[in-house]
Amino acid sequence: MAKLLVKLQRYFRRKPVRFFTLLALYLAAGSLVFLHSGFAGEPTVPGSQRSSGASEGPGLPYLGVMQLSRGFKTAATMPEGRRRHGPWFKSTSKEPAERGKTGDYSSSRSQVLRGRSGREKEEDRARYIGCYVDNTHWRTLRGVSFFDYKKMTVFRCQDNCAERGYLYAGLEFGAECYCGHKVQASNASESECNMECKGERSNTCGGVNRLSIYRLELAQESARRYGSAVFRGCFRRPDNVSIALPVSQVMLNMSVDKCVDFCTEKEYPLSALAGTACCCGFPTTLFTLHEREDEQLCAQKCTGEEFESCGTAEYLLVYQTQVQDNRCMDRRFLPTRAKQLVALASFPGAGNTWARHLIELATGFYTGSYYFDGSLYNKGFKGERDHWRSGRTICIKTHESGQKEIESFDAAILLIRNPYKALMAEFNRKYGGHIGFAAHAHWKGKEWPEFVANYAPWWATHTLDWLRYGKKVLVVHFEDLKRDLFMQLQRMVGLLGIAACEDRLLCVEGQKDGNFKRSGLRKLEYDPYTPEMRKMISGYIKTVDTALKLRNLSGVPDDYYPR
Repeated sequence: MAKLLVKLQRYFRRKPVRFFTLLALYLAAGSLVFLHSGFAGEPTVPGSQRSSGASEGPGLPYLGVMQLSRGFKTAATMPEGRRRHGPWFKSTSKEPAERGKTGDYSSSRSQVLRGRSGREKEEDRARYIGCYVDNTHWRTLRGVSFFDYKKMTVFRCQDNCAERGYLYAGLEFGAECYCGHKVQASNASESECNMECKGERSNTCGGVNRLSIYRLELAQESARRYGSAVFRGCFRRPDNVSIALPVSQVMLNMSVDKCVDFCTEKEYPLSALAGTACCCGFPTTLFTLHEREDEQLCAQKCTGEEFESCGTAEYLLVYQTQVQDNRCMDRRFLPTRAKQLVALASFPGAGNTWARHLIELATGFYTGSYYFDGSLYNKGFKGERDHWRSGRTICIKTHESGQKEIESFDAAILLIRNPYKALMAEFNRKYGGHIGFAAHAHWKGKEWPEFVANYAPWWATHTLDWLRYGKKVLVVHFEDLKRDLFMQLQRMVGLLGIAACEDRLLCVEGQKDGNFKRSGLRKLEYDPYTPEMRKMISGYIKTVDTALKLRNLSGVPDDYYPR
């Protein structure tokens, strides 16, 4: 062995270039391994020493400043995604790189042929009608839309549109799905729909500003059902009704279904029943839907359905149709570098992703993140892959606490949620994903008590740290945002330096749920909090309440206390 090493040493002395080449290859391989492993932001509570000058509630144990321990972990155990530590994550393009690649004619033709073979299999539930031009400012299909840059398939798009009662489903850019009742554009060459579906390479999913459109044969019957139309309430007739609700029609045999059907076909998101008249329109400053009236004022029976109410000439019964209000759906990166870094800070489980969705719709600009979560990027949060200091996004999501991290931001929106709800939401996300649920075994096992013991103190220290070290902090309570979205969103947009357009904010109210709303159907049949847990959390609530009031802010909402 020693002789071999001596020979190698002599060889590399004579040929140093080869030695350095091998060394460079070795370092490059090591760098690739490093880049494929990420830092996970798993919060833990180390046994930190008590530091002087930190605030604590009267009679309560000192909370300390929670640190975030980061180590190399597998992707399966990452709760929030990878922390970016270098410029290699920074994007320099406004769209995914694939959008600029169109391929040559031969590859386009082969993709079209593959797409046709796949379409033949779909004939029993949908009929392919062609490749159509699309425009980001004036969509060809103006119903709901969703994106998945990893798993989009033709069947998934068709299924989602059919489930919502739409007649057409269109796929674009390999990952985007659009639904609608009418195709409002001209045909394009089949060779221009040349992008493979992200979830099935054997099929074609449109192209760059090109839609592969299917007519949903099985959806034609379901399109007449409007069980999913959202009831908005009873409202007084607006003064300029012909302007507020520009399309109307008299229906002698009026029913809720008929009016909703009429407004859906006319591509309007609001359907207003006024006795025998059906009116359609958008929520605007002339008709905000903010001042609801007693429903008894709208309780006039429908002429075509005696068990339904159809409103009166003075009091309108309003439903929200399946039509998507596109006035607030356009989003882009900032045209110039942001002058300030604004944090959207919250404890995990406090609704940060939902707040990002609202801010993007309200401002028209993408939000960024201190982390990288591929699932959020695939769902349409395109600012997710930008480095958080890129300056291309309107604000930055972060769960960090601690002086150094907080002082790196110029301003912050601090989102606070009831700790009982926030802890359960984060526990569900940790063990069930963004819109999933933790298994019963996790709630009953050792995971839940350990989670509460570790995370409950962090809920308090997170708020205390941001109040102490943050610059220009706007406190928003999750419960207030749900209760009065319009007013709270105005405050948030104001801090971001964007002139709030009222019509756009009204549009956001109709699109507020987003893709990451956990279904409320699955709830625990028991209270997971023990008396000891409640006593501990109640102490933290009082500490945060005191800290807010010391800064002349309103304390925590009353519903934090019933327990």
